[in-house]
Amino acid sequence: MNWSGESAAFTVRPASGAEADALMEIDAVAAGGDAGRRASIRRWCRQGLVVVAEDASGLLGYCVVEYTFFEYGFVTMVMVAPSARGRGVGLRLLDAAADSCTTSKLFTSANVSNQPMQRLLRRAGWDSVGLVHGLDEGDPELFYLRRTQAG
Repeated sequence: MNWSGESAAFTVRPASGAEADALMEIDAVAAGGDAGRRASIRRWCRQGLVVVAEDASGLLGYCVVEYTFFEYGFVTMVMVAPSARGRGVGLRLLDAAADSCTTSKLFTSANVSNQPMQRLLRRAGWDSVGLVHGLDEGDPELFYLRRTQAG
């Protein structure tokens, strides 16, 4: 898997297990003390599932890809620090996920209320493929697909 990539503004690379605490600082849910998110970040880092974007100031965002969705790749999490939004960080993280995906299909989802994520996914070339009710009451989950070169 090749997760590395360079940009004039920032680098995308695999995270180390030791970076879990730093990721928690840029993740608003984890920084707010959510024990479940903090445990997930530690587990994702331990399992080598995280790619990060960074510049000279530090970490800008992260992305997690797992293979538990009907054995296809699934972007479980994309998080960009509020101070880094609008710089293409999320787009580069999603492209890195697609480039490294080991299956021909890569999925993700976003709540219907999460318009910024939906705009990002459309810009990154993802297609809307379905809607699921009942995960978050009153806020259906919209699923997306990006076909990859793998498979």
